[in-house]
Amino acid sequence: MKLTEEVFTIKYFVKSDWNGLFGLFTNNLTNILVMATLLSVVVGLPGNIVYGRILPAVGLSIFISSVYYSFMAIKLAKKEKRDDVTALPAGTSVPHMFLIVFLIIGPVFWATGDAYLAWAAGLVWSLLEGIIELLGSVFGARLRKIIPRAAMLGSLAGVSITYIALNPAFNVFAIPYIGLVALAIVLLGWVGKVKMPFNIPTGLVAIIVGVMIGWASGLMSGSALVNSIQGITLGAPVPSFTRYFVGFESALPFLFSAIPLGIYNFFETIDNCESAAVAGDSYSTREALIADGTTTIIGSIFGNPFPTAIFIGHPGWKEAGARIGYSFAGGALIFILTTLGMISILLNIIPVVAILPILLYIGVVITTQAFTSVKHKYAPAVVLAIIPWLADWTKNAVDIALGAAGTNASTVGLLNLETAGLNYAGMMSLGAGSIIVGMILGSIAVFVIDHKFMHAGFTAVTAAVLTFFGIIHAGTVAINANLEMTIGYLIVSLLFAAYYFYYKKKGETIDEQVSS
Repeated sequence: MKLTEEVFTIKYFVKSDWNGLFGLFTNNLTNILVMATLLSVVVGLPGNIVYGRILPAVGLSIFISSVYYSFMAIKLAKKEKRDDVTALPAGTSVPHMFLIVFLIIGPVFWATGDAYLAWAAGLVWSLLEGIIELLGSVFGARLRKIIPRAAMLGSLAGVSITYIALNPAFNVFAIPYIGLVALAIVLLGWVGKVKMPFNIPTGLVAIIVGVMIGWASGLMSGSALVNSIQGITLGAPVPSFTRYFVGFESALPFLFSAIPLGIYNFFETIDNCESAAVAGDSYSTREALIADGTTTIIGSIFGNPFPTAIFIGHPGWKEAGARIGYSFAGGALIFILTTLGMISILLNIIPVVAILPILLYIGVVITTQAFTSVKHKYAPAVVLAIIPWLADWTKNAVDIALGAAGTNASTVGLLNLETAGLNYAGMMSLGAGSIIVGMILGSIAVFVIDHKFMHAGFTAVTAAVLTFFGIIHAGTVAINANLEMTIGYLIVSLLFAAYYFYYKKKGETIDEQVSS
């Protein structure tokens, strides 16, 4: 809502910010809990590095990013004289968290037994990703204007419906006496616009009810809480450039894989800025990319091997009433808890299933936005942009299941999987570089719908180039990474060119083509 200059004053924290605070805070908290489990239990790094150095550095990165995005929100509110500006949500990039653990930190530690070396190698990787994102800021705004909105929002919907919504949904229905109740509260407050008792924020009500049921049902354990309190490990982020030199040699064989992941982060930021603009807050893409890259680099200097990123979900938090203060407060709270070593204590007080419906809600809002914010005729483009994410998520689920059984797809045999009805090779190819693949397929669909065949042809050529170098449709960057896919895109580009010249020869305009 625009206000006159005479009455306009910025409110840095409003009552409805509590909804965003609980949601964004629990999102980051959940990610950090998973991160701690991966590093300490799965990889086996010692607690003094995980809890004493890495987690505090992660907390610092999140805090710095929250401060800057709050600053950007304040600037936008002053510029447009609005009191409903919502700060961009930010935190640790979830896909990168898993990939960095399993692609570099884990392999280096398992091969050498040197925890410090594995950590240092991860820091080199993170530094490279931050540099890539800074480089992307030069042409990011231009790409945002070129790529069709349906393609960007569709690709964003893909990651929302898979990585943001599906896993929380599974957990909600696994413990329905808590998760389903919390979900009902979220639906009442944020979807049904029903006021909670005493005007308590919806997110807080869901958590309070979840805690009460969790402890009353015996799901939560008092002894586990006592043990977590006794095992508190204080820590602090410590800056160091020496770690880069220590980890560079070990990180070198893995650094090519960091290139497509850095590009992924770059495009994710563009997508999320577009999503925020659709919701009413138009932020500078260039400034957001610089902020992401800078906080990632600063974080790596202080010991955080995981890149920071703008989170999916701005429209959801805006709809829930979050404004400026939720971002800063959430970042500060995460930083305090990570340095005081209190992460495990919270995990033993609050049932995680009580907060997951909030993430499920965010996934639903983003996916809904992709369809409602574009013309109906572009719905097929949105669906096409979602499909690569389904492939990527399914592949990861299959890999986890096979890994739990002590095997993998190669051992089982791709032909055996295909005979059983699962085309693993196609799923792996389609899902590799899913955020870019989604935007490419969505863009081609938009251009075909509008009969802009030359645009579709150029998009296919771009896809062929990216495929040739392994940016998409391949597990790693390489020359001639996927020849068959490259040839496929080139043939498609020729097909579109043929249609372009056919219509041009007939002398029809674009409008005439579409109307016919």
